[in-house]
Formats: sequence, structure tokens, C-alpha cells
Amino acid sequence: MLVSGFNAKSQNIAIKSNLLYDAIAVANLGVELPLAPKWTIDVSGNLNAWAINNHRWKHWLVQPEARYWLCDRFQGHFFGLHAIAGNYNVGNLHNNIKLLGTDFSDLTHNRYQGWMAGAGIAYGYSWILAKHWNIEAELGIGWIHTSSDVYPCAECGTKIADDKPHDYVGPTKAAVSLIYLF
Repeated sequence: MLVSGFNAKSQNIAIKSNLLYDAIAVANLGVELPLAPKWTIDVSGNLNAWAINNHRWKHWLVQPEARYWLCDRFQGHFFGLHAIAGNYNVGNLHNNIKLLGTDFSDLTHNRYQGWMAGAGIAYGYSWILAKHWNIEAELGIGWIHTSSDVYPCAECGTKIADDKPHDYVGPTKAAVSLIYLF
């Protein structure tokens, strides 16, 4: 078994899908395992490998998180400390969003291709729906450092900037997850 050392008994392993990512057709999967009576480790990842109508939001990322549960694990309130890492290729996304020093409207006319890494803190709550089913909501804030090559349009191949760094501070995690426990 892949998770040797853990007993696969009720409420010890969780498989989850973030419904917010599902709503925008981003493939995602999470696994959460116990570490101690009030501690778990959650590892979630997602992949969007396609462009739709020449709008690019291609990316993959992985987000491990250590969680401390205020009650029993997999139910009630929890706090988390997460990391985030991945690659992206985004552009031709029409918007006028400016948030905490980051101008996302640059994605309207430019394409950014690069990597990201960061960390954050989170708060969440898990509701028991049935013996093996939960639903969980979580919000996180933190910092992400990116390094991008910049192109003048979604399909253009001529770079206008190499390894352009950017530091983002703000929301780093939003999840409403459907969970199966076994």
C-alpha cells in the first residue's frame, strides 16, 4: 500500500476535490493523512493543460499543508500552514482587476510564462455530511514569488521580458471541497 505506516481505518485518510476548481474545469485532487491526534498533512494539486477560445490559463501546482484541528481531525475548525509551487502560462484574460499591488489587467494584453513558489496560512472548517462524506471550506493568505517570461500576446513568440520577478501578497488558497473519508 502506498501509505504504509498508516492504518486505513475510518476517518484516517481523506480524498478530496475542490468544487471551486471543478466549476472552472480545472482538474484537481487532494489527499489528507493523519500525523497525530490533532494534526494532518494535506497535499492538493491541480492541472489546467488547455486553452479555451485562445484564453490561456494553463498551469499546474501543488500545495502541501500541515493542519492543526481544534477538535478531532476531519471535523470542525482547523488552522493550516501551506506551501505552493508550480508553473503557469497565462494570457489573453480580459479584466480590470488590481489587488494589493498586483495589476492583473496586464493579463489582458500580455502572456506570462514561468514558475511560482510561496507560503501562507489558512483557516477552515469541515462539516460531516455522512459517515464517509464531509464538505470543507478554507481560505488562505500568504506570499507568492513568481518569475516570468513576458510575451506581447497569447500566441506571440517574441519575448519582451526575461525572468521578470514579481512578489504577490494576498489570497493564496480558496477551497470548498467534497471529501470522501476511509
